[in-house]
Amino acid sequence: MKYNNINFNKKTILITGGAGFIGSNLAFYFQKNYPESKIVVLDCFRSGETFSNGNLKSFGHFKNLLGFNGVVISGDINDKKLLKSLENNYKFDYIFHQAAISDTTAIEQDIMIKTNVNAYEDLLKIAIKHRANMIYASSAATYGDSDRFEVGFEKPNNVYGFSKVMMDNITYEYLKKDLPISIVGLKYFNVYGPKEFFKNKTASMVVQFGHQILKGLTPKLFEGSDKILRDFIYIEDIIQANIKACKPKKSGVYNVGTGNARSFEDIVNILQKELEIDNGKEYIPNPYIGSYQFFTEANIQTTKKFLDYEPRFSLEDGIKAYIPEIKRLFAEEVKW
Repeated sequence: MKYNNINFNKKTILITGGAGFIGSNLAFYFQKNYPESKIVVLDCFRSGETFSNGNLKSFGHFKNLLGFNGVVISGDINDKKLLKSLENNYKFDYIFHQAAISDTTAIEQDIMIKTNVNAYEDLLKIAIKHRANMIYASSAATYGDSDRFEVGFEKPNNVYGFSKVMMDNITYEYLKKDLPISIVGLKYFNVYGPKEFFKNKTASMVVQFGHQILKGLTPKLFEGSDKILRDFIYIEDIIQANIKACKPKKSGVYNVGTGNARSFEDIVNILQKELEIDNGKEYIPNPYIGSYQFFTEANIQTTKKFLDYEPRFSLEDGIKAYIPEIKRLFAEEVKW
């Protein structure tokens, strides 16, 4: 589906983090809808290297790009020589900056700030030189301990959320200038959908619960799960927001969610209905009480106003659309 009247054919598009979840979905969106566009994917791909918490440093996976016929570059956005070669060898029209260290439990503050904050400004300078509109991934993690999910009320409680606030602050500084480009930051809420599987333990609970159910296991939920609410958003609506952000009525930072918080209990109920398997539910004590967000819901009024964004997928619609891929992954990728 084409989300606006921009003709991306003949345009050169850079997608950083293009072998990851959202980046690879963007790459295939352009390949399918604008076959004459030139798509350049930059990703550092996974190497097996981990943080001190045991999680992978990079989630980029070649399987997310199977069938992609654009340019693929393996490299790190912190590599100044690489960025210089991109600046000299291409003339980008749009930059979708999805690359980041997105592990909210990582404690390596140095690499987090360098990758998420400093490299963003380096890319932004290229965007300005190329006159390429910049669309980048901010995050709902910026809200942290806030009880108001509205841009301007951020209270990050981990270094990842802090790094995204710093990205947004860079954006605000640059927007004070008279720029030849638009800059849009998108604060993603709880995204789920195809191509997230290789995020391993950081993939959404939709796919994790789905595979538990297919294994014949009883999904384990925290006690009071019916009152733990999140704004779960299907990947197609994330793509919609990115495409509409190419032609904003106003540059800025915007929330991307459904505006409708739902419970983890709802996820399990919908999955068991769609999979036609009822394994019941098991409730366990929540060990994170005191440091756990019990509610997130995007305020999307400005997103609707300035990006013409309108979420199309309810939680029921999104999970239903996702079921064939959950089953395929279970058959081909899940080891148990």
